[in-house]
Amino acid sequence: MRREILILGKGFIGNRLKEFFKCSISDKRIHSFRDMQKEIKRFDPRIVINCIGHTGSNVDECEFNKDKTLLANTFLPIILTEVALRNNIKLVHISSGCVYYFDYHRDRPIPEEKIPDFFELFYSRAKIYAERALEVLCQRFNILIVRPRLPLDNRPHYRNLLTKLIQYKRVIDIPNSVTYIPDFMEALRHLIRIDARGIYNVVNRGVLRYPELLEVYRKYVPDFQYEIIDPKRLNLKRTNLILSTKKLEKSGFKLRDIREVLEECVKEYIRY
Repeated sequence: MRREILILGKGFIGNRLKEFFKCSISDKRIHSFRDMQKEIKRFDPRIVINCIGHTGSNVDECEFNKDKTLLANTFLPIILTEVALRNNIKLVHISSGCVYYFDYHRDRPIPEEKIPDFFELFYSRAKIYAERALEVLCQRFNILIVRPRLPLDNRPHYRNLLTKLIQYKRVIDIPNSVTYIPDFMEALRHLIRIDARGIYNVVNRGVLRYPELLEVYRKYVPDFQYEIIDPKRLNLKRTNLILSTKKLEKSGFKLRDIREVLEECVKEYIRY
């Protein structure tokens, strides 16, 4: 019997989607077309969701491990696409929203049609390479590219934005688009159900300033302390930006405003 969905990549997002969709997940390391073809033969899915990616402990690590970053974030998505097309399978590729410059004084929320232009981080560059190649094929084939950004979840994980901020204790105060994972999964189910193709920003409406989230956390953990610092003090290359959600909303799905989920997120996070 043909399976509905196969998840590739047993990381943060992959495992959450496996639980949500109650579907199969591959534990195979994919390095070639042949590796992927074996997994297709093994699982026989109708849809493949690609969650494979390399970030390292943080995106700066990608600068020192470019081969691994290119393999996971650029070459493999292209290989997976060819396998999917040859086997008449819908490919859902988990990309990233961290692919743009953003001028807070001039720019408006960035729509999907804008060509990515943030190349200062090799992580972002590798994501852009894959996305640009897949976007061309979206015009003819059943490929969906979704862009989450700064994933926030209601359970602890080292990739979870809340976990990171609690550990850092030094945060910047800049508005950003953020993806709340429980809402992301519902949005992805909607996009699959309507057989959406092309690129979709999948972030919650509105913007989040990190201190807003930490103030909610401190309400439940009063001893927690943090410091707001100037971004220049970080001395790190990062992209802060706001993505448009209009395309997703026009498809028939409206994510909650990010500020609406903070209380829910923190209360459930603490219970874990």
